[in-house]
Amino acid sequence: SYSDWWAMDQSLSSGRGHVSVLSCFPPSVGKDVVVAVVKPLRAALGNPDTCSRLYTDRQVKWTMEVLCYGLTLPLDGDTVKLCVDVYTDWLMALVSPRDSIPLPISREPDLYIQQILRHLISLFVPRSDQVSPVYLSLCQQVLCAVQTLARDSAVMSRDTWETLLHFLLRINHTMLAPSNTTGVVSEQLSHLSMVVLFEMWLLSCSRCFPSRSLWLTGRQMLSSWRHQPVVVEQWCRVNTALTSRLLLLTFGPAFPRFEVPDEDAALIPVEMDDQRVSHTWFRFLHLLSNPVDLSRHVVVGSTPSSQEEALRGDSLLPKIFFRAMRGVSTLVDAFLGLSRPRSGSAPPTPVNILSMLSAPPSTTSPPPHSRQLKPANVSKATSKPPTTSSSPHHWKTSSQPLASITHLCSSPRPSPSTLRCNVDSLLHLFGCWLFDAAQTNHSHTHSNTHAGTSFSAYCYCTAGHNLPEKLCVYPAGHCDVTVMSDRWAAGRSEACGTLCRIFTCKKTAEDILPVYLSRFYLVLLQGLQVSEEACPPVLASILLNSTCLFCCDLKGVNLLLPAFISAVENVLLDRDLLRFKNFVSPVDLRRASIFILLSLLPLPLHFSSVQSEVLLDGQFSGGDVTAGTYQSLKPRLISVLIEALHTETDASNTQIILAAMLNLVQDLALLEAAGQPKQLVTTGFELLVKLTCNILMTLTLYVFSLPWQPAILSDSAGILWVEFVHLLTQRLTAQWRNDSAVCLSALEVLGGLAKVEVSVEQSERRRALSSVCCYIEFQCSRPPPLHSRDLHSIIVAAFTCLNTWITHHPAMLDQQCLLEVLEIVELGISGTKSKREEEVRCKEEKELNPVSLRVKEAAEVTLNCVMQVLGAVPSLGGLLDEDALIGCHSLSDSSLKKKFRYFVLDSSVIMAMLEQPQGPEDASCPSLALLIRGPSGRHTWTLQLHLQPREGRTHTQVTEDAGIQCSIKNQQFLENIERVPSVKADQSIPALHETVTEELERLQTMFQRQQQVEAQPQLSGQLVVMETCRPPPPVTGFQTARLFLSHLGLLTPETLKDPGTSGVLAQLVSLDSSLHGFSEDLKRLDQLPSRNCDSAFIFYIRAGQRTAAEILSNVESSSSVLSHFLDFLSSLGRPVEVRQHQVGRVSTNSLGQCTDWLPLKHIIDSGGGVFDGEKFILMYADALTEITFILSVCKSVSPTCLCVQNCSADDVMSCRSVCSLVELKVLIVWVERFEDIGNLLFKKGTVNLIFIHPLKTGLYRICFHGNATSKFGLVVPLVNGSVVSKRSLGFLVREMVINCCHRRRLDSDSAHLPHIIRKHTISDIIHRYRSCRSEPSFYSALFQDP
Repeated sequence: SYSDWWAMDQSLSSGRGHVSVLSCFPPSVGKDVVVAVVKPLRAALGNPDTCSRLYTDRQVKWTMEVLCYGLTLPLDGDTVKLCVDVYTDWLMALVSPRDSIPLPISREPDLYIQQILRHLISLFVPRSDQVSPVYLSLCQQVLCAVQTLARDSAVMSRDTWETLLHFLLRINHTMLAPSNTTGVVSEQLSHLSMVVLFEMWLLSCSRCFPSRSLWLTGRQMLSSWRHQPVVVEQWCRVNTALTSRLLLLTFGPAFPRFEVPDEDAALIPVEMDDQRVSHTWFRFLHLLSNPVDLSRHVVVGSTPSSQEEALRGDSLLPKIFFRAMRGVSTLVDAFLGLSRPRSGSAPPTPVNILSMLSAPPSTTSPPPHSRQLKPANVSKATSKPPTTSSSPHHWKTSSQPLASITHLCSSPRPSPSTLRCNVDSLLHLFGCWLFDAAQTNHSHTHSNTHAGTSFSAYCYCTAGHNLPEKLCVYPAGHCDVTVMSDRWAAGRSEACGTLCRIFTCKKTAEDILPVYLSRFYLVLLQGLQVSEEACPPVLASILLNSTCLFCCDLKGVNLLLPAFISAVENVLLDRDLLRFKNFVSPVDLRRASIFILLSLLPLPLHFSSVQSEVLLDGQFSGGDVTAGTYQSLKPRLISVLIEALHTETDASNTQIILAAMLNLVQDLALLEAAGQPKQLVTTGFELLVKLTCNILMTLTLYVFSLPWQPAILSDSAGILWVEFVHLLTQRLTAQWRNDSAVCLSALEVLGGLAKVEVSVEQSERRRALSSVCCYIEFQCSRPPPLHSRDLHSIIVAAFTCLNTWITHHPAMLDQQCLLEVLEIVELGISGTKSKREEEVRCKEEKELNPVSLRVKEAAEVTLNCVMQVLGAVPSLGGLLDEDALIGCHSLSDSSLKKKFRYFVLDSSVIMAMLEQPQGPEDASCPSLALLIRGPSGRHTWTLQLHLQPREGRTHTQVTEDAGIQCSIKNQQFLENIERVPSVKADQSIPALHETVTEELERLQTMFQRQQQVEAQPQLSGQLVVMETCRPPPPVTGFQTARLFLSHLGLLTPETLKDPGTSGVLAQLVSLDSSLHGFSEDLKRLDQLPSRNCDSAFIFYIRAGQRTAAEILSNVESSSSVLSHFLDFLSSLGRPVEVRQHQVGRVSTNSLGQCTDWLPLKHIIDSGGGVFDGEKFILMYADALTEITFILSVCKSVSPTCLCVQNCSADDVMSCRSVCSLVELKVLIVWVERFEDIGNLLFKKGTVNLIFIHPLKTGLYRICFHGNATSKFGLVVPLVNGSVVSKRSLGFLVREMVINCCHRRRLDSDSAHLPHIIRKHTISDIIHRYRSCRSEPSFYSALFQDP
């Protein structure tokens, strides 16, 4: 505080310096005297051998009186320049004494230099010819000499330092106090003088710290110069340089470096010690007094010149006010660790002064400051203004920097540093300025009241003090919601944006003083007005800087729900945003509004029955405010979400909205499935104290008194599901079909909606499926020049979406829907649809010309889903192999040869046939067990042939008596065949005796001989007894493999014949299982997955943990994790026991059955560490995807997967790795403290990180770090900044893992679908173990036992 400091003599602010005695004489006399004296003195300066003729103090003082008068003469001659040359030479007495300097000055340099400085003030006295370039050159020469004196002199006394600073203050006051400093020369000189003043002041702080009275004098004088742009510019420049040095001293090298230009950093002397840096920073910060006074006519107009400036219509004060607040904002960002390069960069608040202020920018652009001022020897004949080189890192001066403010950059703002200071600390420093600036009101009615009351009276309250109630009663100028002047909107919006950034950077366990919270909420309520009289720049600034305001656990933040909903609604429902286009990018403004909407959507479902003490629906009855529940906000938020999708045109914003749709539908469906919960009671999210509610009630009534009529929209999950699906499918085939990024996200959201369990009609699902088919057909039918890798990736994603719908809803595949799907499959495989051709051709006759090989492979997966997956999804680990079929645990090559036959069908399917009955009761029936290994996986079939039904069989008794024998007359022709008249056709076949003669006679002879033999009587004389006919005994060797192949029509010459084409095998080929390595290759084939297998590693980071050992040991004990974390694990998948663990991956075929019997106590006691991948894992699987979740512990995590700041190499390498070959792609990190996310280091673009932070409300904040360089880097549904409920967290995390891995495969050239990998492996097995048999030997082998 400066209250107890006394200022210097007020004569410092006088416009005149020392008055010479020659001023008492006529001007002609004084001029003649000066000319006669100064010329010999100047001539002696140029001669090094000439000594000064002034030997006594009286001589020197009399000469100085003459020189002082000479400085006031007109510039029409060179007299003034000669005087300046003499004085600048004598100033070097403290730097480098020389013979040309009078001896008295050399003896007592401090005394005379102080007097010289007082005399030099006369040069800067306003004069009529001060616009001359000669005048600028002379002033620059003096300033350069003063610079050299202060820099190079090591023996200056304190009095000399004080006099030097007084000199600089007076000359600056002479030039900057008036309001009419216009022109190139005046602007350049003002800039140079301010630069020298601040540089010398900083140098004095290092060598001879200024006295308190001098600080107070400087503060008073600078306050009277604030209407000059150069003053605020240089003040901001010095503050940033000091802040950069201060941050390094205060927070250390680990804090993000606040980059400033080298010229600015050089302003701070290197030798300045640490304590003086902090003192200098604080006093320089307050050297300009309160910058908000620039917006107050009463305060800024304390002098006649400043009053004149303040009342001018084209005043620069609004621009200067904005520049001052922008400087404060830059300092705040530096303390938060949000440092940005200052050179030509836009501020975080999107303000364009040109569109807001009526004053035109200056047409002149003075040269920027050069740190080393060089004097110029300018004569009257050749007088030109000095030129300096422009530095690309320098702040431009005058009005140019105030008018060259660009739109907000769309790149994401860096995260705040984990070492940042507390919110209260920042507000203690800058709160009074920011709160006052944010509530700047220049309506004539309240200007006096506002100027007289400031928040600074109580902004320095400490956290431990109780706040009196009177501090919360604000004057009318603060609470009255009146129309703010647009002229001051730039600075006001900068202050509001800075306040929002401060509060959104609140740490997890940090408490903020209620007085700050209440004042901040008042600022937001004023700035979030959406009426026609509202201030659009302020509204835009608040929205752009409040994207995570509802994710910070601020007490009472839900009081702002009505205001933010109205503001978001005002932005998202306006397609053109004409009110904002001139000063902000509409895309960025809509994106910020969408992020805010994302954080608001879960609230009505989470606090469905909680009563609010403030107005929620914008309506009131009579004089009483009707409090409502959060549930009443749900229709309004849903309506805003749907309308936002209709009006959105940006691709990234559209994808974020799509993600929000899936999150909302899933959360609502789970809520309805579980039934409406009871009133939710949470800890840590209480409403603000009653005093804050009382303050805000009046403003809420005024701002939101207009009723809002929500759209008629049912919020049932089923109806909302149908609405979203209609909207997505309609735009997918129309507006979005040319945008690959939006289409990919839309297809992923459609796939996610297929997994949401809602009760809708099958026709709605068929309509969605048909839309996806139409989209695939449209993309495939594009002209060839438009085909690209991105297009083919989108088609592959569309087939994946189609597979999801087919596998999750097989009942919708009626005849028409199935036909449409098969037509799309045919289009993907062959490139054309048979339905469009004139004649139908068989598959083998159709020429294959697919869009691309990737599309063909994706269509094959869809065909496999239709033919094999629907209704036949195997359970985890339930697939049988040869060992299981023959009932043994180990199997060698010899046993394979004896037990199984191996055949290959169509060079793509390996069939293993086991010709053994399943049990003794089936020994009489032909039995066959098949193991079919194909690209789509391994399947087991068992076949048995029964001549009678299995149940209800009848056994007939065979009698020994043959019964009555009846003679049967065999007839080869009909009895009345002779009566039928013959025709010519009967004669077409000649009679036997007409064609054969000799052979017929020989045959008749044989018949006769046989008749004679049969006619002879029995030699034994015994009677012939006819025995009963009995069936033959049952056959035990059925050769079922031969029968099976024969029934399939595979045992024909055409199927066994080699086609003769190189590389093409016969349709049926046998494999030789006796060859070495056959069983091992089959096992390797079985280990290949038939569906996409992805993995994700889970970490748990407690608050403040930094070392790898601490983080990896958390899940080993339940006392180290939250109970919500264990609930989250249970929602991810089911526990699965691992039978065999392979280094590098967990094979799905090495997994046992789902272990529902796993004791719950075993899981809880371990904190989840039991799922480390050695004995148990968490697994989620459906027909298309298999996800393995592994909790990383010290013994199971790879040393390269986690890199933490301040973590030694020994700590990491000591963790034993059992999965060191795992290429981690997805990490799920549970963080108790959100700011600990900044401690994790990882290679960008190689790992996808999903951070989950539990909020005190019971919701969860999501932070996602993915591949920002990829075109498809925005992965849904958990976009960065999402807030989700506990119900839907597990589902959304699984969807996020699936989509991340799917996008990685789309981007990779080496990633192949599982069925393609299996197909290549099968082809290798066929070529290696094919049996080269002839057709006869092949048939012969079928009749032999294996």
